[in-house]
Amino acid sequence: MSDLATRFQAAADDSKKLSKRPDNDTLLKLYATFKQGSGGDVEGKRPGFTDLVGRAKYDAWVKLKGTSKEDAMQQYIDLVESLKDA
Repeated sequence: MSDLATRFQAAADDSKKLSKRPDNDTLLKLYATFKQGSGGDVEGKRPGFTDLVGRAKYDAWVKLKGTSKEDAMQQYIDLVESLKDA
């Protein structure tokens, strides 16, 4: 496993141990950067209007379309590190 992938996995583990829960916007950014870093560009249809949470997650992920997996991994790592310090 590459160094970046190792640090990405460590950040994913650390994100579950944060001392306080991040606000919703930050949670969406965490979700989107994690999904982009682990899976690449979003696929599938946007959830319907009755699935507000699913729509918000989908929309956050779509904003990262075209971002490389490596860039998304680094953004995720940086975001988790900033939350650990907060």
